[in-house]
Amino acid sequence: MGIYLDSVTTIIHASGFFGLTWGNIVMLCVSFIMLYLAIVKGFEPLLLVPIGFGCLLVNLPLSGIMDDGGFLRYVFFGTEHEIYPVIIFMGIGALTDFAPLLANPITFLLGAAAQLGVFIALFGALLLGFNVKEAASIAIIGGADGPTSIYLTVKLAPQILGAVAVAAYSYMSLVPLIQPPVIRLLTTKADRAIRMDQLRPVSKLERVLFPIVCTVASGLLLPSSVPLIGTLMFGNLIRECGVTERLSQAAQNEILNATTIFLGLSVGATMSAEQFLTIGTIKIIILGLIAFIFSTAGGVLFGQVLKKTSGGKINPMIGSAGVSAVPMAARVVQRICQQENPGNFLLMHAMGPNVAGVIGTAVAAAVMLTLLG
Repeated sequence: MGIYLDSVTTIIHASGFFGLTWGNIVMLCVSFIMLYLAIVKGFEPLLLVPIGFGCLLVNLPLSGIMDDGGFLRYVFFGTEHEIYPVIIFMGIGALTDFAPLLANPITFLLGAAAQLGVFIALFGALLLGFNVKEAASIAIIGGADGPTSIYLTVKLAPQILGAVAVAAYSYMSLVPLIQPPVIRLLTTKADRAIRMDQLRPVSKLERVLFPIVCTVASGLLLPSSVPLIGTLMFGNLIRECGVTERLSQAAQNEILNATTIFLGLSVGATMSAEQFLTIGTIKIIILGLIAFIFSTAGGVLFGQVLKKTSGGKINPMIGSAGVSAVPMAARVVQRICQQENPGNFLLMHAMGPNVAGVIGTAVAAAVMLTLLG
């Protein structure tokens, strides 16, 4: 009987209830909120579900799941060594149609203008006391590109990875809520109703040459960009060349899906109460929002410049799609333009700066990595 009671007592004391802290409880609530937003509200579910569940797992005390030899510790290896973000870029490339960008190359400039928030947040982070490497990692949230944010943060400031990743993916999922007020503030009703001419057809030769030329040019000018832009363009090449359909489908589906699961879980695993519940995390989340707002504003304001120089042929709203949230930011533009002018279709025009933003954010990250890495 005594042995039995001792065994029961040991099991009870080994249960997670005895290791549960208020911090764990708070983070479990955070994980529930993320799962609610993903499952019920549909906010970026492919990312928020694994991130939210990873947060849940790591905040269950005494499980050892993130200790040396624990499951999530092994899963985290791919994030810690930049494997997952690079593979995801390959999948994004295989999913991306660069034709709208090639048909209207001036939208490259909109993708560049939409990096304004990155530099605003950089200086803001420095003023709030972050060191320059942490500030750069926080600033890249303004590009609205989760894999790039993770890639740069792992390289420069891995101690704030959880907060940066959650902020980046949260704001990506909240694009439909954050961008419309900024767009309406910086445009008139007449601006939002502007129709744009149909895009020209893009030849297969252009589609095939673009990823090759882009990789060579970016690699020679900015070698630090090769891991991200190189894999992005490789994914796009196997999509466009016409002789690697099986590889393209694998990159778009099985490989991308599996990597997304592991990346999400490992990012959630960085959200333990001890690491996440700090004043620094609150600062990062606020700075991320500021970066995202100013990136949207930068794209729209440069869109206004292009509207003037084109004689009113460019709708300035498409500049807001210069952030990297593909294709959500382009869909926001389309939804707003339909509200102002139901017969207007800007989706493909907005996709130009949208995919340019992916390249622009990767270049911005490479510049920071070159200067600080």
